[in-house]
Amino acid sequence: MSEEAGALEPLFEAIDGRAPLVVSVPHAGTHLPPPIASCLTPAAHTLPDTDWYVPRLYEFCDSLGASMIVATHSRYVVDLNRPPDGAPLYPGMRETSVCPVETFDGRALYAPGAEPTATRIHARIVRYWQPYHERLAAMIHATLARHGRCLLWDAHSIRSAVPALFDGRLPDLNIGTADGRSCHPETARRIDAQLRGQRRFSHVIDGRFKGGYITRHYGRPSAGVEAVQLEIAQSAYLRDETRPAFEPAVAAPLIEQLQALLTALLPARAAGGE
Repeated sequence: MSEEAGALEPLFEAIDGRAPLVVSVPHAGTHLPPPIASCLTPAAHTLPDTDWYVPRLYEFCDSLGASMIVATHSRYVVDLNRPPDGAPLYPGMRETSVCPVETFDGRALYAPGAEPTATRIHARIVRYWQPYHERLAAMIHATLARHGRCLLWDAHSIRSAVPALFDGRLPDLNIGTADGRSCHPETARRIDAQLRGQRRFSHVIDGRFKGGYITRHYGRPSAGVEAVQLEIAQSAYLRDETRPAFEPAVAAPLIEQLQALLTALLPARAAGGE
């Protein structure tokens, strides 16, 4: 069966809000189209690199009036936070590609000989990658037209320890601003001040994760678009990262902190809903 065969599942869920905030969730999807799934290894089918339950962490964004787009397909189909031309985000460091062929831990995703060819990678970019970015760009454009500015919040999570990608354990909250290029300095200072005002969750700005393609591509502060990536260590909201199960009581303190942070970044009128 070719990858083009069969009905296409919805690629994302999108809500258009009225506040100057757009939330993107590119890596929480779990759907594997059958023609692709049939080529994957048993390890790949467990989806170990999924940003588990991130949409649930941000359910409060509806009360803020935010626009939100959430991918439904697994990052193993195509990685929406990688450049379509394959350019590296972190030169000299190990990273996955726009169509990954191994897990974060270096295990093969595909059966031998079943890795996607250049032709299939291009087809996946057209079929899965481009529609998400077209919709995200439209959300940003509409927000700019309404408010004259837009804060794009790219929402992620990752296991707190991934030795193949970084040493030791991550801080709980990893803010990425492309080394200060994707948002105004004042925005980064407000984020830092808000997170320094609490003691439960550790944080860092532009540490191991500085923001992926979405943050770097769309963040144009001079044009009114600020972009910030938040990579959350999954230990901050999951009791067991190896067998992820969402427990509202465990996640509640983090959700409260996320809501306080995003509310602080919005004007009072927008945070209350226009």
